[in-house]
Amino acid sequence: MVEEFIACYVKKIVHNPNLVFVECKQTDEGYEYIIHAANEDIGKIVGKDGKMITSIKAFITGCKAKDGLNYKVMAKGLDG
Repeated sequence: MVEEFIACYVKKIVHNPNLVFVECKQTDEGYEYIIHAANEDIGKIVGKDGKMITSIKAFITGCKAKDGLNYKVMAKGLDG
């Protein structure tokens, strides 16, 4: 559910939505979501002063309140 939300939301704000995919890794503390996108789109995902990625993280915090697990969200360019 969280993975699909992140992917759908991010695809709406980038120039190359067909290159966006979200990787989910389960850790001891919860889940880690890595947003993979074209290098030129990483700035749009992070946003000015990190406001866009912070808003995505804030939304995901609601899931933490529901199930008590931690959620970590990161953005990574396809080249690195």
